[in-house]
Amino acid sequence: MSGGAGLVLVATSWRGRILRSAAYTLLPAALAGGASEAAAQAVEAPWPARTVRLLVPSVPGGVNDLVSRLVAERLSSALGQTILVDNRPGAGGSVAFEILSKSIPDGYTLGTTADSLTIFPVAYRKLGFDPVKDLAPITLVATQPFVLAVSAQVPAANVQALFALARAKPGTLSYGTPGMGTSAHFTAELLKSLAKIDLVHVPYKGGGAAIADLVGGQIPVAMLGASTVIPQARAGKVRILAVSTARRSGVLPDVPTLAESGVPGFDMAQWVGVLGPAGLPQPIVTRLNGEIAKILALPSVRERLEMSGFEPSPGTPEALGLRIREGIERWRKLAKEMRLELN
Repeated sequence: MSGGAGLVLVATSWRGRILRSAAYTLLPAALAGGASEAAAQAVEAPWPARTVRLLVPSVPGGVNDLVSRLVAERLSSALGQTILVDNRPGAGGSVAFEILSKSIPDGYTLGTTADSLTIFPVAYRKLGFDPVKDLAPITLVATQPFVLAVSAQVPAANVQALFALARAKPGTLSYGTPGMGTSAHFTAELLKSLAKIDLVHVPYKGGGAAIADLVGGQIPVAMLGASTVIPQARAGKVRILAVSTARRSGVLPDVPTLAESGVPGFDMAQWVGVLGPAGLPQPIVTRLNGEIAKILALPSVRERLEMSGFEPSPGTPEALGLRIREGIERWRKLAKEMRLELN
């Protein structure tokens, strides 16, 4: 046993079942839609009674990984059990979600997600899971703006100056993103459409590779999550021209929004949330939601997130579910309008 939690086996019969007040009885009715028979018969003492695995759909050191490990460390203390971070970055992160969607909904396999989850149904013709039907929203964790950044060699001090360069030589300036079909890619393509400029997309395998080439001058422009760019901007190696959200970032108060820079109504953000497999018992969802909200209220956690460009953004499971559904519809509409060929 660890942290005061243990395993309790409760004898049952069809005429009567014993449910201890602090236990979650995982019966078939509570696990409709995918739990195994073994899970349906298991009755554990107060959850969690053992190590919890947290699937992260990105490589170590990425945006999602940074937030995931920050939360996992504190959540482990709050729950009295180890939270094992398991990075599964394959196929743009969809590998992690497929594993999560097929796991037993007993609270011992969870996952973090970035907003890229909402792009999968649009970007992949064949997807091994349904983001709406096969996953259980638990809570939004943090949000951050995308930033439009240029290398130090680009003679553009603001967004309009960059637009002027792009219009003077259409199709000659390139921009980098973390990859084809990512939310940063969609955000940049939306900007191109609204601003009526022609930039050439250069997809990378992650934001780290893109920012390295931006710093080195191999690409002149990039659309990336703020946390990836801020350290290089502080070092004077790149310039951040604008943020993608409707209001300015608290970490970048002097950087204007794209809306302020001549692209009215522009409002896009990157986010990180926590999910479980569909059928996750409501008491576990409620416990996790509450514990993570407490973690995000800690001054030390808020400070660390904000210094990285994130804003702590806890919310209800229902709010995260709505965000996912709305995101899928928004990206699908955008891909159709802009005729984006992603797969």
